[in-house]
Amino acid sequence: MKKKRGGGGGANWMDTYGDMVTLLLCFFVLLYSMSTISEENYKALVMSFNPRAIPVPTETMGGNGPIADAPDDAGFVDVPSDDMTQTDIDDAIEQLAAALESYAKEEGLENNLAVELSGGKVYVTFNETAFFAGDSAVLRPEATEMLGRVCGILDGVSDYIEELRVQGHTAQADPDEPNPVTGDRKLASDRATNVIIFLQQHSKIHPARLVAEAFGQWRPVDSNKTAATRANNRRVEMVISGRNLEEELAGTSLLEVTKHSTAESGTD
Repeated sequence: MKKKRGGGGGANWMDTYGDMVTLLLCFFVLLYSMSTISEENYKALVMSFNPRAIPVPTETMGGNGPIADAPDDAGFVDVPSDDMTQTDIDDAIEQLAAALESYAKEEGLENNLAVELSGGKVYVTFNETAFFAGDSAVLRPEATEMLGRVCGILDGVSDYIEELRVQGHTAQADPDEPNPVTGDRKLASDRATNVIIFLQQHSKIHPARLVAEAFGQWRPVDSNKTAATRANNRRVEMVISGRNLEEELAGTSLLEVTKHSTAESGTD
């Protein structure tokens, strides 16, 4: 007895299923092509995974539409960059000290500009008489010329600098009696601030890395008994420190401040 054959085309449903899946895929691709991604939400997502990431402006092909070519790393860069090492930074700070010292010698400014490298920081001391008139916070013309040259040297290593502090100091006029508090502090503060203003206007160093401090008479380097020793105490100092990649990786450096600021120095 012959067995009855089943109806043909039992697997035809696979063709219909495949067509349906293809149509659904095309539908979702179409939806995606018309959608937009929230830039702020995406940045928040990236920062949650990598606090070191910094959004940077990038140019893309195809405008801002969904078919635009995506930049590498979606417009984010990691700091520190892969091609910068702590050794590079330390070497740059040493070169900065050498360049400043060389400038002072070439121009015969050893009596007005002293440079010292200690603990990975560069200490630059400017004689008060080279910068200001007595009891004045206005920069002398020769001071602006000197600072202009210093700015040019600083610009060469600006990417390696973590912070630059300018400290204002005064001398105790009467060795037996402290200076009046208000005048002493204001003079030291105004002098440091005016130097910082010049640096911000004429150098490439980010303003967040520039700090003015005023110590008045309270951090002398010599006694106040004679006119010569008091002159040593009247001074403006720069303390320049290099970046610390370990702190940047830990998120504890000034990078956390500067990455949220769009301000730029170097207006001149």
